[in-house]
Amino acid sequence: MGRSLAPKRIAVVAAAVVLGVALSTVVVATLERWLGVPNASSLYVVAVAAVAILFGIAGAALTAVTGVLVYDLLFTEPIGTLTVADPVEWLNLVLLLFVAVTVGQLAALQRRRAEIAVAREEESRALFQVTRALATRGALTASLPAVIGALGQSARLDAVWISLGPDDASERVVAQSGAEPLHRTGRGYSVLQPHSGEQPRWASVRPPGTSRPPGGSSSGLYRVRIAESGVAAGSIWAERRDRRNLPTPRESALLLVAADLVGQALAQDRLAEETRRAEVARQSDAVKTALLESVSHNLRTPLASIRASAGTLMDPDVHLADAEARASAESIDREAQRLNRLVGNLLDLSRIEGGALRAAREAVELDEVVERAAAQVRSRLGNRLLETDVPPGTNVVADPVLLEEAVVNLFDNGAVHTPDGSVVRASAAVGVAGDTVRLTVEDSGPGVPDAALDRIFEKFYRGAPGGRAHGAGSGIGLAVVRGFVEAMGGTVSARRGRLGGLAIDVDLRAAPVASGESDAA
Repeated sequence: MGRSLAPKRIAVVAAAVVLGVALSTVVVATLERWLGVPNASSLYVVAVAAVAILFGIAGAALTAVTGVLVYDLLFTEPIGTLTVADPVEWLNLVLLLFVAVTVGQLAALQRRRAEIAVAREEESRALFQVTRALATRGALTASLPAVIGALGQSARLDAVWISLGPDDASERVVAQSGAEPLHRTGRGYSVLQPHSGEQPRWASVRPPGTSRPPGGSSSGLYRVRIAESGVAAGSIWAERRDRRNLPTPRESALLLVAADLVGQALAQDRLAEETRRAEVARQSDAVKTALLESVSHNLRTPLASIRASAGTLMDPDVHLADAEARASAESIDREAQRLNRLVGNLLDLSRIEGGALRAAREAVELDEVVERAAAQVRSRLGNRLLETDVPPGTNVVADPVLLEEAVVNLFDNGAVHTPDGSVVRASAAVGVAGDTVRLTVEDSGPGVPDAALDRIFEKFYRGAPGGRAHGAGSGIGLAVVRGFVEAMGGTVSARRGRLGGLAIDVDLRAAPVASGESDAA
């Protein structure tokens, strides 16, 4: 729908026509009456071209006709009348009018093309800003202010709001420029209709009891619906103080494209959220499966041993010597401890992942912690040799309970994944700067492939074929070690050790030694 000329604009065009014709008349009079130029009427073409460039074809045509009439009145015999006595003069006036109108049309056409080029440039810039804001978004609501700014500037809107919701009652404003949307007060508005042709169409929506705007003009409030995969998802609302004219086709198309882009962004966010939920569900199922496999495997073995030993003790037909009965009881106790450690590790892992683990930070004598941990696991090592080489007085900042549990898990890991006759060794050394202490627990077992070293601290990871005892262990112990060590402010890493097997390095902050202890040393 085109824009009509406002009275102010008509006055400006009329003034330009009068000024252009007047100046041209002065120049023509100077050339013909004082300089003797026989026919200078073509100078009116300059005024026609100037007005055409500034105001378009309507102003150019008016200038051409006015110029011809003025020249006929002032410079064509008989002077002072519109009568033309000489046929040659008639021909000159007709040619002047033709040339002036043609030049005016060409100039106006060029001006129109320039206006279209500028409008398309503005539209392309606005679409680029909208597309970039939506393409580089983190959250959709964070990018909508940039969309609103681009629409307000390019479509010459005084205020823009974007509201989201499946229907009118549930729509909520999520981004806005200006005051609250006026449609909430019962005011009518114009809504952009879906179209299959080239020109968007606006339809007036009036609440019951309200009248149509006078003269069929716009209400000044506009709405473009946002759809997500064909389903209503919200609206773009805009307001313009000048209510006399609807948005131009270019402005309407820009609003419509922006609504489509926002709808596509909503659909992408919904798909991304569904994908994320599906991935979370898949990972949850994988964790549950790994947990069931791990726990069921590690529960069956000790339970079978406990039942076998208990059955032997309870069988009235089996007469056991005191040493044999004691050995069966020790087996039951050992397997019960194994079950207790498995359950404890599961609970510890739950505390770590739930963020409920709180570690104390105090000076701990590392050699004493390692010896206590060694005393707990020696009965479970079988024919393996456990060696400790931690210098006395090696102090670290740690939680004594968590640190001991971590060391026990490291020893148990070495026992599970090494054959009989292997060596499990714990050693410690102070860092070069003296501010850290490294505790290393290594073994002489088959080791871990280099590609798997970064994964052994993942929960339920149980080694790889060709490496250390694939399928042995619960895949929980080292994950608990990492959680405990990080809670104490330390770091843990894995590498191939000097004994040929796996080496686990635990780096903790060194605790300062009291001055009295230093003097005594």
